[in-house]
Amino acid sequence: MAALDTNVLLRFLLQDDPAQSAAATRLVRRANVSGESLYVPVSVSLELEWVLRLRLKLGKAAVVRSFDGLLESVELRFERVGALEWALRQYEESSADFADCLHAALASMASEQPFWTFDQAAAKLSGAQLLT
Repeated sequence: MAALDTNVLLRFLLQDDPAQSAAATRLVRRANVSGESLYVPVSVSLELEWVLRLRLKLGKAAVVRSFDGLLESVELRFERVGALEWALRQYEESSADFADCLHAALASMASEQPFWTFDQAAAKLSGAQLLT
């Protein structure tokens, strides 16, 4: 199984660069035809959210919709998909940033709690605790 860098996933998602978007789409279609999946590391998911939010100025709802669409793709296999889905739901419903939601989700799924933080918004996440 091959893995994707954030820039390839972005070109596939955004279709904003004719040559690179076409190449990314061909790669995903090849994976579909061959019955293979393309691996998306959790670090790529984290970077993808950062680019969508800060570079492209997408709001929280648009970021979540983007991820939901990618998660539905049979050609993509996300590392720690359960934690990623949990983090997205927490991100939607809380004031914590996506990175903290993902960190807390990963800690929770590893049964490593509490997730200690100085961030008051992150401390409100399930399994997190404010360090004072």
